[in-house]
Amino acid sequence: MSSERKRVARELLRRLRCQTSLHSFMLNIDVPRSPTPALNPDEDLLGPAASLMPVHFSKILEVAQRTMNRTSGRAIIQAPPGSAKSTLMDAVAVPWEMGRKPGSRILLLSYASEVAERQSRLAQNVVQQPEYQIMWPEQPKLMKDAAGEWAMSNGSELAALGLLGSVTSRRASGIVIDDPVAGREEADSELQRARTLNAYHDDVLTRMLPGGWLIMILTRWSEQDLAGSILPEDYDGRSGMVKGRDGLDWEVLNLPAKCERDDDPLGRKPGEYIWPEWFPTTHWKQFEEATGPESARTWSSLYQQRPTPQGGGRLDEKAIDYYKPGTQPPILSFVGAGDYAVSAGKNDFTELGVFGIDTKGDLWEVDWWSEQSDTGKSTEQTLDMVARWKIPMWFNEGGVIDKSMGPLMNMRMRERQVFTDRRTLTSMSDKLAKCQAFIARCNAGTVHFRDNANSRRVVAQIAALPAGRYDDAADVCGLVGRAIDQFPITREARIVPPEKPMKPFSVKWLTHERPKADKVRYF
Repeated sequence: MSSERKRVARELLRRLRCQTSLHSFMLNIDVPRSPTPALNPDEDLLGPAASLMPVHFSKILEVAQRTMNRTSGRAIIQAPPGSAKSTLMDAVAVPWEMGRKPGSRILLLSYASEVAERQSRLAQNVVQQPEYQIMWPEQPKLMKDAAGEWAMSNGSELAALGLLGSVTSRRASGIVIDDPVAGREEADSELQRARTLNAYHDDVLTRMLPGGWLIMILTRWSEQDLAGSILPEDYDGRSGMVKGRDGLDWEVLNLPAKCERDDDPLGRKPGEYIWPEWFPTTHWKQFEEATGPESARTWSSLYQQRPTPQGGGRLDEKAIDYYKPGTQPPILSFVGAGDYAVSAGKNDFTELGVFGIDTKGDLWEVDWWSEQSDTGKSTEQTLDMVARWKIPMWFNEGGVIDKSMGPLMNMRMRERQVFTDRRTLTSMSDKLAKCQAFIARCNAGTVHFRDNANSRRVVAQIAALPAGRYDDAADVCGLVGRAIDQFPITREARIVPPEKPMKPFSVKWLTHERPKADKVRYF
């Protein structure tokens, strides 16, 4: 075979590899923002393309290709800022899909349309490269040039939009959701989380063509973010296939900045950092060792993909005293609090807690009830606790839920002849703020919980604020902390020791005022 024919054969083989392998494709284009230019490697000499790039690049592209090839493929890729995850998906995987499958219809979504359009420009940069066009038999060219919406001569098209924007007029064979949350403020907003989740279910998923794929790439801010609404209840940071709470099979690639698991998908050992070829250890340590008020949460959420770090809710769990039954003080005054869910079978739980207050002002958790129940059952449980502990005051938040359950509670108190002073506190939307008074007492070592699994569940919810998946039990504790100034005073009965006898008919004896006969003094 002549040298020219060999050159042509190598070129055809190179193009075939680029058409069938996302790894080969990446190494044969100029990737925008990449620290290195196109390598155009001879894989027969240097080995497979997947081994010629940073290992996390290879894993991200591997998951992307597998998802795009799977009917109704779904994937969640979690990785820290600066790991090139968006570039690999938006500027590499998307153009590759649009070239190998003429007529592809891609939706590129982000928390804001400006962000999505900026990533769309990266994809346009790739499809206009001569190296890209000669890879495909059609040699597709850019036909409609606009950041928000553009098309290629092979019929493939892309629309870049905000997740909460006008998605409903499009159809898609593939959807990329790149960073659905803007930052901490949005992640902590219950309203914003609900809007995002509703847009995903009502607008995005309804645009999917039969068999279409969806890839979500993000850093985690909250257990209740979009990824958190899909991942299993018991998700523990593992990578691989999981059954989502939507009933679909999702491939998860979890890439924390610092390895924490023995089954790390990159083959790292615990303690090793991501992308050492590009970022020195000092780059990651500046975030890991930062000491600002939100630094622990930033490191754990954005960099480690653990949105509920220990201490991330500003609670020092080490300050909590877990006591054994029978070791609490003998003299306590009791109060109760409840966070009520009005409908059974929903996501929210009804949580009821009883605390005792000792003579020093310490709080002792003595009783708890938790269940996804309706108002009727939770009302009966509340009155059972009131009767059991002779609780003079019971607290819950005001608002819609109080109005729906208040009449029933008052009626049942009269019918059962079990009464308590039911008091309402103003509803607050800031989950962390409403629990600050209770957290301060916990950190001061003046809150004591029974030594059991439920108590640790309650404490874990407080520690996870405001990013935890559940906060109903924490809300009960928040009510207790906010109502502390209304609690009854606990008084201890003390026996006054007898005074030393005085000498009869002495001056002291003659002028002394006789004490009262009652020798028990309360103070």
